[in-house]
Amino acid sequence: MDAMFGYIVMDPVYYLYALPGLLIGIYAQIRLSSTYSRYIRTRTESGITGAQAARMLLDQAGLTDVPVNSVPGHLTDHYDPSKKALFLSEENYHNPTIAAVGVAAHEAGHALQHKAAYAPLHIRMALVPLTQFATKASFFMFFGGIVLGFSKMILLAVVIYAILAAFQLITLPVEYDASRRAKEQLLSSGIVSRTEAPAVSSVLNAAGLTYVAAMVISVLTLLYYLSYLRGNSRD
Repeated sequence: MDAMFGYIVMDPVYYLYALPGLLIGIYAQIRLSSTYSRYIRTRTESGITGAQAARMLLDQAGLTDVPVNSVPGHLTDHYDPSKKALFLSEENYHNPTIAAVGVAAHEAGHALQHKAAYAPLHIRMALVPLTQFATKASFFMFFGGIVLGFSKMILLAVVIYAILAAFQLITLPVEYDASRRAKEQLLSSGIVSRTEAPAVSSVLNAAGLTYVAAMVISVLTLLYYLSYLRGNSRD
């Protein structure tokens, strides 16, 4: 039992799988932090705040019933499809800056996806209950299977982690499409000028890279678990 657990912890192959995702994740966080920090201080020419930008874009799309609320925390911005409500962190809600309107427009883009019945968004919504369970259960089930020696439990844990990887994969097109919608709507509405558009793209691309990192980490970790399961089944 101890030998099996130690195999996972000390197995150099695990770190070969884990290291690329870890490095991409670190780079993505550094890039997001530096880009956001720069443009949260860069005022928009229009003087429109994140909250005002989100409200304008929602109203233009006929989503006048979708509220825009302020929530505490750093980069806690999100659209909740179950409540049909948009939530912006306080700094993005109140600030008339490139980063604030970029993030706000991105979240409004999710509301536009919801209205348009954008298929990847609905697939992600359907996966949410499964991922909530999988997030809590995958670690304990996988290592519980190793310690207890139950190959079926290990297999079930792999299936659970596959759900997490699938969620990250479907998240990519959802997030990048929301950013595409945000850039288009910000320009067409005049909230940002064409000279400001590259800065908005920098903010949204930096945020998008964090989702790429999460996807890479999930897929590589799943591949390692599968390789461990195959190796264990041959023993």
